[in-house]
Amino acid sequence: MITVTKPHIPRKKRFLHYVERAFSQRWLTNNGPLVRELTERLEEFLDVKNLLLVGNGTLGLLIALKLANCQKLFTTPFSFPATSSAPIWMNIGLVYGDIRPETFNLKPPTGDNSSEVDGLLATHVFGNPCELTQMAESARSWDVPLIYDAAHAFGVKVDGQSVLNFGDMSILSFHATKIFHSIEGGAVVFKDSALLEAAKEMINFGFDGSGAVRSVGINAKMNELEAAMGLAMLDEVDEVLEAYRTRYEMYDDLLDGILIRQRIADNVEQNYSYFPICFADERSADYAIRELGNQGVTPRKYFSPSLDTVAVYGSSQSCEVSQDVASRIVCLPMYTDLPEEDVRKICRVVNQSLEV
Repeated sequence: MITVTKPHIPRKKRFLHYVERAFSQRWLTNNGPLVRELTERLEEFLDVKNLLLVGNGTLGLLIALKLANCQKLFTTPFSFPATSSAPIWMNIGLVYGDIRPETFNLKPPTGDNSSEVDGLLATHVFGNPCELTQMAESARSWDVPLIYDAAHAFGVKVDGQSVLNFGDMSILSFHATKIFHSIEGGAVVFKDSALLEAAKEMINFGFDGSGAVRSVGINAKMNELEAAMGLAMLDEVDEVLEAYRTRYEMYDDLLDGILIRQRIADNVEQNYSYFPICFADERSADYAIRELGNQGVTPRKYFSPSLDTVAVYGSSQSCEVSQDVASRIVCLPMYTDLPEEDVRKICRVVNQSLEV
């Protein structure tokens, strides 16, 4: 079976080297040496400041939303469910805006803030950066914080600068399926160092540096074994990124030109972690998925359904572009050791389905 993704497993000896450090010091959680080392190395690799490691990306989003103190968010319906479920979990209302059909990203809102939105939450879909200047202008115009769901944007740059340096807060996911992972885990990158300090207390039950409870907090810490996996992954990150790029370019060369592709600007240095394609209509997409399944391939309609159609989210908006893209999109398998002959097989099946 060729699955849509598989986690990269770093060399066992490398991972166990870091695990042994945790064992020998008997320090398994509570901001241990491995967590601190991973924080420093990630800040250097990603070219960011004020990075805070957390237990997973959803916890990172919850922390960011709590610090933003939002009551109602303007956000995208074309994203992983956590982008909507996290704010709803916190009783934050949602206003969905539609997406660009070319980039799959949220259209920056314009006009006055008549819906009394007090926060913007946008996703860099498949790591493709949002319209950064326009989103910043919208946030300034509405006088609201700008939060980015950057779960897919590890290592992505715009004009040579990390996409994580835009907005007030950016959330990364280090789930096992991501191009960089720590089994579970995530991070928040803050524009303001004061927010970082507040978040450090928040993820540790509200304890300050002296051990006094100074604020209401939760437990959102990353542990040392997750950090060990993150450090082992970071040791191999260049070869991981190269493996994704090679497979991405193979798909790009072999697939039929009539497929609709996500538009990525020339000034973007992407990470190649996803290969989404759009078919002409839903029936064509579903047919290709069936044909791939008959050959032992399991792609994914990612993101489908459009979140404005999910009943439990209670949306009163109807985002036609998002619904249309969600019905026709297919993400093809991508992982570091996906054999080249499997890439050719997948492309052959997709191209044959287009002929039919």
